[in-house]
Amino acid sequence: MGFKCGIVGLPNVGKSTLFNALTKTAAAQAANYPFCTIEPNTGDVAVPDPRMDAIAKIAGSKEIIPTRLTFVDIAGLVRGASKGEGLGNQFLANIREVDAIVHVLRCFEDEDITHVEGKIDPVTDAETVETELMISDMESLERRVANLRKRGQTGDKDAKAQAALMDRLLELLHDGKPGRMLDMADDEERKAVNDLNLLTTKPVLYICNVDEESAGTGNEFSKAVEAMAEKQGAGAVVISAAIEAEISQLDAEEQEEFLETLDLEEPGLDRMIRAGYDLLHLITYFTAGPKETRAWTITKGCKAPQAAGVIHTDFERGFIRAQTIAFNDYVTLGGETAAKEAGKARDEGKEYIVQDGDVMLFKFNT
Repeated sequence: MGFKCGIVGLPNVGKSTLFNALTKTAAAQAANYPFCTIEPNTGDVAVPDPRMDAIAKIAGSKEIIPTRLTFVDIAGLVRGASKGEGLGNQFLANIREVDAIVHVLRCFEDEDITHVEGKIDPVTDAETVETELMISDMESLERRVANLRKRGQTGDKDAKAQAALMDRLLELLHDGKPGRMLDMADDEERKAVNDLNLLTTKPVLYICNVDEESAGTGNEFSKAVEAMAEKQGAGAVVISAAIEAEISQLDAEEQEEFLETLDLEEPGLDRMIRAGYDLLHLITYFTAGPKETRAWTITKGCKAPQAAGVIHTDFERGFIRAQTIAFNDYVTLGGETAAKEAGKARDEGKEYIVQDGDVMLFKFNT
């Protein structure tokens, strides 16, 4: 069950530096010129979750296996990308394949690093990329909607409904607003919009790449981005890619000492990963035993059989029930046996909606 976040932005904003730090590799070339990333680089990263250590200690687990997110470093977009400028539609196609967009914005001054637009203005940068995505979506919808309108006029109710939805999206896009701002009536309509696989309906997390001095507090550039994100209902995280690149080369003890000198509580990338996880409306449940404590990723609202299916399809197919212990009960009481004795280990059925942090044991027919 993989989830992908695509890292996008204009050239020279720090995308590849951030990606290298994120994956702790040098797979993505970081250089001071446009289009240094020719192919999208992909890296899996662990989602930081201190709850795992607490569960593993109680369960006596030999191994801890965290849940993971995939990040894709997509080459820099420029004005006119939707018309093939720069590396153009190749990159728009790469964005289409991800579940969420992590939009890196340059929020620092540095005369030694060129800016493709010639000035530092992260809000305008965001609008430049968003405009290219909106143009691409408008062209995609206009190609599809004409035929649906014709079919709707002949009495095809489904085609008429699809055309009406596309027309609403087109109206929003022509008004300069991304598709994700569409007011959707219900889950069915939300699914219909998702099925269109538009670029601007994907959730967005803005990453404010600041100078080292601003890593803890942000600066005037990042505050402008945060205000924009709030208006859009998007997320925003302040990070210094330069600091994260240094941190990624240190061991755990050195990282802690380095962060203390900068008066930072944790690496910015940890916050970014968690924000990406939340952006996709994901939650974690755990399985625990002497062999391993393991985190499993599911979407919010997932029922117990579907959660079991993430482990193995046989678990979902033959689902009987799920022994479920809330994380706080598991830790406070001291594990599975104590939770059972205290009546806190519940047997949940097929309609149970799994909660974030549940420690679960599935019973199923083979």
